[in-house]
Amino acid sequence: MYENIILDKRGGVAVITINRPDKLNALNIPTRTDIVNVLDELKYDNETRVVVFTGAGEKSFIAGADISEFEGRTVNDQLRAMTERNAFQAVGDFPKPAIAMINGFCLGGGCELALACDIRIASEKAKFGQPEINLGIIPGGGGTQRLARLVGEGVAMQMILTGDMITAQQAKEIGLVNEVVAADQLETRTMEIANKIAEKSPIALQMAKESVKSAQRMNLREGLEMEIQRFCICFSSEDKEEGVKAFLEKRKPTFKGR
Repeated sequence: MYENIILDKRGGVAVITINRPDKLNALNIPTRTDIVNVLDELKYDNETRVVVFTGAGEKSFIAGADISEFEGRTVNDQLRAMTERNAFQAVGDFPKPAIAMINGFCLGGGCELALACDIRIASEKAKFGQPEINLGIIPGGGGTQRLARLVGEGVAMQMILTGDMITAQQAKEIGLVNEVVAADQLETRTMEIANKIAEKSPIALQMAKESVKSAQRMNLREGLEMEIQRFCICFSSEDKEEGVKAFLEKRKPTFKGR
């Protein structure tokens, strides 16, 4: 079904692998189209509760955009390419939790895709950067916005204006990634987190994700009001009844997304 990605459903977790290892998994137009389409599919798949993004091979998560597509491209060509199939926005707007399992180079558009995810787990061998400035351009997939919100304006400015790469440990120190693990433990640890999340109520997960993300778009009063609304929505679900009942009966809940 897809040209440049592999979809592997593992119970409640769907693993999406960018599969262009010979190009360090660079994001060309067909790959971005695949990402949009697979998220459209998984959005309505009731069995899938969490998605995990990773890159094929051991060298690269996503090394950025496919620069070969840039040569000779006009302003209108680029605007069309970025608005018709905006994979970064598709990831950012995805209603279910999204985790980036970062196994190598995470540069340019790859870093932007990771930023659009909700949680980022990195191999100790991973490298991060927004090197677009070296090509005479700037990040265009949300890098100037999401990076600054995540790590602060000063750190984001330095990364974007210098184009320098940083190590996984440096990324952890500035808050760009949640955890750094040994390369041979990356999949195990990421799936451990993903499976733990997948056990929760899908309704509560969506409400929690929307509420946390609203903190970037609203002032405190507006955000608190939205949190109350989402909290009350959870009270209309069967999952809430199951969760409370399971707690009182001292057993593990079985959430059905209703």
